[in-house]
Amino acid sequence: MQSQPLSRLNKPAAAPGAPANISTPAPKVGFVSLGCPKALVDSEQILTQLRAEGYETAKSYEGADLVIVNTCGFIDAAVQESLDAIGEALAENGKVIVTGCLGAKKDADGSDLIQKVHPKVLAVTGPHAVAEVMASVHTHLPKPHEPFIDLLPPQGVKLTPKHYAYLKISEGCNHRCSFCIIPSMRGDLVSRPIGELMIEAENLFKAGVKELLVISQDTSAYGIDVKFRSGFWNGRPVKTHMTQLTEALGQLAAQYGAWVRLHYVYPYPHVDEIIPMMSGGHVLPYLDIPMQHAHPEVLKRMKRPASGEKNLERILKWRQMNPDLTIRSTFIAGFPGETEAEFEYLLDFLKEAQIDRLGCFAYSPVEGATANDIANPVPEELREERRGRVMLLQEEISKKRLQAKVGKTVKVLIDELTPSGAIGRSAADAPEIDGVVYVKKPFEPHKKLAVGQFYDVEITRADAHDLWGAA
Repeated sequence: MQSQPLSRLNKPAAAPGAPANISTPAPKVGFVSLGCPKALVDSEQILTQLRAEGYETAKSYEGADLVIVNTCGFIDAAVQESLDAIGEALAENGKVIVTGCLGAKKDADGSDLIQKVHPKVLAVTGPHAVAEVMASVHTHLPKPHEPFIDLLPPQGVKLTPKHYAYLKISEGCNHRCSFCIIPSMRGDLVSRPIGELMIEAENLFKAGVKELLVISQDTSAYGIDVKFRSGFWNGRPVKTHMTQLTEALGQLAAQYGAWVRLHYVYPYPHVDEIIPMMSGGHVLPYLDIPMQHAHPEVLKRMKRPASGEKNLERILKWRQMNPDLTIRSTFIAGFPGETEAEFEYLLDFLKEAQIDRLGCFAYSPVEGATANDIANPVPEELREERRGRVMLLQEEISKKRLQAKVGKTVKVLIDELTPSGAIGRSAADAPEIDGVVYVKKPFEPHKKLAVGQFYDVEITRADAHDLWGAA
């Protein structure tokens, strides 16, 4: 997992002001959102409910009647960032409600970590707690007398740019990986009803979303908790299962000329059924697979649900089925007990697997994780050295794979305009975590580049991370 600061208080997700016919000013709530895309979706749901009840979103700490901070609590750096953000909000505003993963974390003595560090916060909840957050808001900032539901767009309030959005299909996780404390914070897997997901996806596409990023803790496990029961979409039964959900989302995306991108896909056998769906141009030939390591013994100590040998077999098989497939993954270097031979095994795996997009983290002890008790911890300096070796190897692999795209024409979704042209992404590039495509401004005066639109771009140059080309 990665922890990313996704927005501070002043981001452009603020809802417009209340209508002029309200005589008294609507109460204003500031919002700080930190963490992964799953936390971002939690933030969007809270903002949507705030807006539905008539609250406004403040543009600054000073203009807010209170501030909500959605935290991340997975690794030490994310914990510190969250604690700092809470401290900043308290110093600048004074009235702070905290939610998110850090809210579920306990200190060594069993006390609430946030309350111990910041006792002046008004309330603390864990993740995926819209009702609890709203109850705290109502207590400390009573809602307006008459909420204007019709002001709320069908897709809700979003923190992402208009042309892409995240669709969280489930909450929690059934795995008990030894380095992870997510289940203790977010609980076991709870899949959302498939009909509800399809309605949300359609509303997003209708609102102009051109790329839908499917996320969860374990996308491949979608529906396991409800035994893949059937739901209904457009009057027909659809199983609560990853393959049928992907197929339905792909069909819906085709109607709107949009993309569907799959994240956090564990390499279970049924993922084989997804690969043929990627040939139509709407379910992208892209899989984000959090492998974490390749050596069987390390994976066993990690308590991961798949073995390295099978992962390599599946990757080679998938690439035979779809040569355009992009694989993204994350790995941990220096996991407790990792020997030099086990690490070299990981490097050999990477050379064979040729992962397109890769993030590597030096193992960081997480309070409450059972991995902390594993014998023979790797010294911090050696952990960092091994992480560096992985990233040097990956740079060579990535450079070679991107260089093979020079001279080809790829479809690019524009994210941002620049003086020289635009910055966009291809099917191989997820927002925030992968590379980008720098698109040169067209020579023809009548040809204009626009954010949120697709263009065919001829690739003229590549480095180890990004591409350059002309539309």
